[in-house]
Amino acid sequence: MFRTEGWKQFVEDMTDVFEGYRIEDIKDDIDLAKVQGERKILKNILAFEDAVSTTYDTLVEEDSDTQV
Repeated sequence: MFRTEGWKQFVEDMTDVFEGYRIEDIKDDIDLAKVQGERKILKNILAFEDAVSTTYDTLVEEDSDTQV
């Protein structure tokens, strides 16, 4: 999934959105809370590939350790 052009485009688009927030555009405390929530979700999405890869590598390493 992570090697597809669609995933790469999605991550690129989400990175642009994440980096596109400007503090000057935040109007009030409600808007601030909304932006904070959106950025938290975007961070999770952008870290997803690394989290899956790390978990997979750990499982493979544990599996190879138990087979020796």
